[in-house]
Amino acid sequence: MTHRVVWFDVPVAALDRAMKFYRAVLAIDITEDFHGMRVGVMQHADGEVSGCLVQHEDQPSAGGLLLYFNVARRIDEALSLVEANGGKIVAPKHSIGPWGFRAIVLDSEGNRIALHSS
Repeated sequence: MTHRVVWFDVPVAALDRAMKFYRAVLAIDITEDFHGMRVGVMQHADGEVSGCLVQHEDQPSAGGLLLYFNVARRIDEALSLVEANGGKIVAPKHSIGPWGFRAIVLDSEGNRIALHSS
């Protein structure tokens, strides 16, 4: 299968703070180094779409594209970790019909993201 999206960079102001947020909320490992660059590469298997956290001059954004992160049927647990890790819940868990549930949050850096679960 060919994925339309192949990789993404999430702009962050503070890499360590952002890695703590995403590790807790998504319950994934994040590798701090990628071929000598200090970035936070999100855990993924070969063939899976993933991305990394990049400390960059680009500002985090509460508008624009909305990335959906799969929280694998643990949306309530993930939401309980958002504010404890510096984020904010913008829209609580709600049904998106046959596609499951989502919640909209701001990450610890101010990026708007969706948490998704079937």
